[in-house]
Amino acid sequence: MPRARLFSGIQPTGTLHIGNYLGAIANWVRLQDEFDAIYSVVDYHAITVEYDVAAYGARTRDLAAALLACGLDPARCTLFVQSHVPQHTELAWIFNTVTPMGDLGRMTQFKDKAARNQDNINTGLFTYPVLQTADILLYRATRVPVGEDQVQHLELAREITRKFNARYGETFPEPLPILSASKRILGLDGQAKMSKSLGNHVAIDETKDEIWAKLRTAYTDPQRLRRADPGRPEVCNIFTLHQAFTPGERVAEIDRECRVAGIGCVDCKKKLLEHLDAHLSPIRDRLADLRQRPAEVDAVLHAGGARCRAIAAETMELVRQRLGLLPDADGGAPA
Repeated sequence: MPRARLFSGIQPTGTLHIGNYLGAIANWVRLQDEFDAIYSVVDYHAITVEYDVAAYGARTRDLAAALLACGLDPARCTLFVQSHVPQHTELAWIFNTVTPMGDLGRMTQFKDKAARNQDNINTGLFTYPVLQTADILLYRATRVPVGEDQVQHLELAREITRKFNARYGETFPEPLPILSASKRILGLDGQAKMSKSLGNHVAIDETKDEIWAKLRTAYTDPQRLRRADPGRPEVCNIFTLHQAFTPGERVAEIDRECRVAGIGCVDCKKKLLEHLDAHLSPIRDRLADLRQRPAEVDAVLHAGGARCRAIAAETMELVRQRLGLLPDADGGAPA
C-alpha cells in the first residue's frame, strides 16, 4: 500500500537556527520514514520582502545543504527548490480565482508582516497563503506538518480545496495537519519567537564559543535575582532548551536543582552549552563538508525537481481539464 504523501517547505532566509530545527526540521527527519515526504526550499515565498539578489541562489543552496546535514536523506524523501517547478505559480493563480479577499485579509501573518514591512506591503504578502496552498495541493499531499503559527494558513488551504472541488469537481484531497509536538521556541531574549532578523537565535553552524557568547546573556526566570533564590523551570527559556537537547534523566535532575536553588543560572547555561554543542557538532561538521561539495547538493535538488515536475505535470493536466481550458494543438497541455 503506498504511503500517504506529505509536503512542507521552508524559506531560504539564512542559516537554520535551533528554533527552525526543533520546530520543524527534526520532525521532518522523523516523518521521512513514515510518509512519501516532499520537502521544498520555497524561494518564491521569500521574495515578498527585500533581499540580496546577488546572494540568493547561494543562500538557497546553503539552506538545502543544512537540511541534508540535519538528516534529510534523498533516498528516503524528496528535496527540491520551489522555483524549479513552474506549476506552483500556475496553480496559485488558479486558486486566486476561488479565494475571497476577505479570507486573506483575516490572516494573522499578513497583518504581522504588513506591520513590519509598511514600506513594502505588496500583493505577494497578501496572497502568500494561496501560493502555500498550491505548494501542497500540486502534489495532492494529504498531510502537512505545521507549527501553531501555520494552522490558520492550513485551514484556509482546506477551505480553498473545498471551494475548488465544489466548483470544478472532486480534484484535490483536503490536507490534514500534523501538529508539531515541540514547544514554541522563544528567542534568547525570552520575549519573541526565535528569529534571525531579531538576532535572538542560535544558528546550527555556530561554534561552541559563539554559542556561549549568546547563552551567557540569555534571558532566564525574571524572579530569580540571586543564586539562592529558588527557580521556576516552567517559565525559564533555558530550561525549555534543556528539555530539547539534554538527556531525559539529566533534565529531571536540573529541574530539581533549579527549584531548590542547587544550581545557578550560569551553571545551568554551561550544562546546556555542553549538550547543545554535542547535538549540533555532527550537524555542523556535515554542513561544512557539504559546503565544500556544492555539486552534490545541486544533484540532490536536480533529482528532486525532476520528480516534482513529473507529479506537477500530471496534476495540472487534470486541473486544466477540470477548468475546461483549450489544450494545445497536439492535444496535450502546454509545456
